[in-house]
Amino acid sequence: MAKTNTKKPTAGSSTGLGKPGSMSTWQLALMTAAAVISLRGLPMMAQEELTMFFYILFATVLFLIPASLVSAELGGAFAAKGGGVYTWVKEAYNKKAGFLAIFLQWIQNVAWYPIVLGFAAAAIAYTIGKPELADNGKFVGIFSIAVYWLATLLTFKGSSIVSKITSRGFLIGTVLPGIVIIVMALVWIIGGNPIAFKELPASVPEIASVTAGHPHPRFFPHMTGLSDLAFLAGIVLLFAGVEVHAVHVREMKEPQKQFPAAMFLAALISFALFTLGSLAVAIVTPYDQINLRAGLFVSFQQLFSHYHIGWLTNVMGLLAAFGALAGVMSWISGPSRGLLWTANDGQLPDFLKKTNRNGVQTHILFIQGAIVSVLSSLYIIMDDVSVAFFLLSALTIGLYLVMYMMMYASGIKLRYTQPDLKRSYKVPGGKMGMWLIAGVGFLAVAFSFIVTFFPPSQLPVGSPAFYTGLVIVGTVVFVGIPILISTVMARRNRKGQ
Repeated sequence: MAKTNTKKPTAGSSTGLGKPGSMSTWQLALMTAAAVISLRGLPMMAQEELTMFFYILFATVLFLIPASLVSAELGGAFAAKGGGVYTWVKEAYNKKAGFLAIFLQWIQNVAWYPIVLGFAAAAIAYTIGKPELADNGKFVGIFSIAVYWLATLLTFKGSSIVSKITSRGFLIGTVLPGIVIIVMALVWIIGGNPIAFKELPASVPEIASVTAGHPHPRFFPHMTGLSDLAFLAGIVLLFAGVEVHAVHVREMKEPQKQFPAAMFLAALISFALFTLGSLAVAIVTPYDQINLRAGLFVSFQQLFSHYHIGWLTNVMGLLAAFGALAGVMSWISGPSRGLLWTANDGQLPDFLKKTNRNGVQTHILFIQGAIVSVLSSLYIIMDDVSVAFFLLSALTIGLYLVMYMMMYASGIKLRYTQPDLKRSYKVPGGKMGMWLIAGVGFLAVAFSFIVTFFPPSQLPVGSPAFYTGLVIVGTVVFVGIPILISTVMARRNRKGQ
């Protein structure tokens, strides 16, 4: 039977922080890289062929690094208070703004689940030797809904089972298959096999230029409009989430030196693995065979079949599915803890404070599951599963980018409103340094946000107006919900006084 948890978590219990000096530069770098890296992004970047270098560089330099440094300052300053981005924005502005930020962080995560579960469905399709199921909307949708609820039920049992699954899932289901695809691509090249990105269709000018009647890969995207850059939003999403580890800055012995070093290391690791893994897919897989969910497994199938070890495709599919499930398990209760925090702070109705005997926020997770089920049904009702997959990505990053804009603005404002606040780490360069780092991040995020409303020219989206309208409506609805909730709760709290 559920019970009401009215006690706010203490600093130690809410953050799980260690003692100062207990975290090394490498530990934080690997933690951050683990939070960022996901195999599901390799086909998305591979579909951009050699222009992927432009997108990955943009995401790394203009998004990953600024987000890491600004969140490090905010995380270190308010680590003892807990609450993450809710506390950061609340301290800079007010409770309503803080609730909007944490709600957007939570809801984008909810919209992310069908994306990673769609990737897991494709992995299972290849595991059981039925690759055609990866493009079957009913299979992908029903699989996503069923597995999500299974993960939720396991989460209700507490953190011990979650930690066992996630600790093994990242190494076995993400790192290992990633290394395998890179090594096999090298073997493919050494064996003198054809390199797919050298034979691009001339009908896709965004990634290929035509000289003397022969298409050549581009390194810089061919831009005739923002639709040609629409994939930028999805690639930026792959680098999102770095702020969740900012709180660990106070565990470092010399945070001013160690934290930026850790972030640059994490950026380098992420850049290398994303680039090499995506390049491996582009080397092996013809352009017209790359799709957003199953492209990785098409590459595995082509590689292993060529070397007469096709059964390894099934193994890689199973490992990748396990890695995706571990990713869901690792995030399923974390972001929703932020909502539990706001409920305890009077920003949500009391029934959302409910937790079970394991301290898991049951009512919030039930609502979360219902939303995931509705979003996963897009796979069932849309004709093209890849379009549904990308549409969910666009909606997800749009919501997340609004939160990042609020975070950057909070970092700048707090330098003025709370100049004497003790900060374990400070963005270097004084106020001008914060304006530069946060300003660059804000502008990059704002540009990426605008791009999310343009349908990608590389995908058959059907009606561009319908696509854009759906993203606009989704963004307005999900931004409007927390504003409406805050207004209602403020009136209720005033009446209760």
